Amino acid sequence: MALAFVFPGQGSQAPGMGRDLAEAFPIAREVFQEVDDALKQKLSKLMFEGQAIDITLTSNAQPALMAVSVAVVRVLEKEGGFDLASKVALVAGHSLGEYSALTAARAFDLSTAAKLLRLRGDAMQAATPAGTGAMAALLGADTAQALAICEAAKIDPETEKAEVLEIANDNGGGQIVISGAAGAVERAIAAAPGLGVRRALPLPVSAPFHCALMAPAADAMAEALDGATITAPVVPVVANV
Repeated sequence: MALAFVFPGQGSQAPGMGRDLAEAFPIAREVFQEVDDALKQKLSKLMFEGQAIDITLTSNAQPALMAVSVAVVRVLEKEGGFDLASKVALVAGHSLGEYSALTAARAFDLSTAAKLLRLRGDAMQAATPAGTGAMAALLGADTAQALAICEAAKIDPETEKAEVLEIANDNGGGQIVISGAAGAVERAIAAAPGLGVRRALPLPVSAPFHCALMAPAADAMAEALDGATITAPVVPVVANV
């Protein structure tokens, strides 16, 4: 049976993340220290001791999730003798988890990944003022229903103008994530049950990822990646797109 590693995306963060690994394994502490050094910030202290609002901020959440993901892999390699290159058929990641996958597979070194994700988080946060964007998960929805909800909810009833509201992720299993202007997402959550969706849940994110509002962030990342050192991964990496 083939083995794959799939790394989580934003929304998986939680206060205290990585602390158990750091307490138990020196190699995990080395990972967290290298990320701290790259960012010139005690991100690990914020991860271990900070509040949810601090770790949810996208500029912190993105490098933090990558650090924990890579720390898990390094512990398996160092303590368990696990050889990623020979034991794993492929790696992949959900959204920012693709950066974790690329780092675990040695396409990025840890310092480069941390700096790229700090830039990615800053750029995504700067693309929309705080509180103006949001995301929601539609449970028990198919693509047609999600599109119908976006069409119905994107019109602001006060201005009669269309706001950004788009499908961000099709996670399979009847879960589709939508993203866009905060008011449009709120209207979509309210409208979803009437359009046959079992449940609609707001997501704990600080910006509306994977929608047209992120275009400025995409431009910033394209420039940064042009100058980044990227090597051939030791295991195949499956891309999000």
